[in-house]
Amino acid sequence: MEALLCPVCKSELTKNGNALRCANTHSFDTAKEGYVNLLTGSKSGSLIGDNREMARSRKSFLDKGYFEPAAKAVCRELMTLRPETVLDICCGEGYYTQMIKESCECKVYGFDISKEMVRLAAKRKCGATFFVANMSDIPLEDNSIDCAVHLFAPLCEKEFLRVIKPGGYLISVCPGTDHLWEMKAVLYDTPYKNEELCPEIDGFTAVKTFNSVHTAKLTCREDIDALFKMTPYYYHTSAQDKEKLLTLDSLKTKIDFYIRIYRKD
Repeated sequence: MEALLCPVCKSELTKNGNALRCANTHSFDTAKEGYVNLLTGSKSGSLIGDNREMARSRKSFLDKGYFEPAAKAVCRELMTLRPETVLDICCGEGYYTQMIKESCECKVYGFDISKEMVRLAAKRKCGATFFVANMSDIPLEDNSIDCAVHLFAPLCEKEFLRVIKPGGYLISVCPGTDHLWEMKAVLYDTPYKNEELCPEIDGFTAVKTFNSVHTAKLTCREDIDALFKMTPYYYHTSAQDKEKLLTLDSLKTKIDFYIRIYRKD
């Protein structure tokens, strides 16, 4: 049974032909790719979040497996927890969502604020339920999710606390101390280590913390550029320093994911 709620009136959504409809007759069509847009407000998912070029670049990069060891580490934790329902928060183009669905026998939901990202995620046809939505107002029933996965995304503690069941889990993934160290060494004269910032979260208790670390060898400029654009450094680096990176034909850099598992009190 779906746990999706109408984003307008918060009543249950049920399938009605090729749409989802609530008792108050609010209706949301299912796109041909299989996702539904549940984003409300004056802006649509087409106008906010990552655009088509960025979404395709991210998908191409991730599908080459550069982050696969870290993704598998998250999936191993999920297989240990054995949840019946999993929510991929800010799922992007669905790389991690697909791995979760293929690793765990459970109902999987994935959402993002970018319509283009969700469109690509749904095209994976992995069996997950994808929808466009805002993290600050997740259209899911209270206490409906056994485990949520939160990879390199902002925190919205109030919504996470609301949708995760008592005793359920949140797996949060942040950059580790040495994440992309060699990339930063190319970009900056004085590179700095990351702070591992998975925080304390009200209503949750941290039960496990560990790092997943491996080295990725990027084999072309296209992949180096794609990875760089996935980082906050892209927006805070001078054009002169960007050129240092984009003249490279290959790059070997450390991938360091800091993973913390929380249990809802």
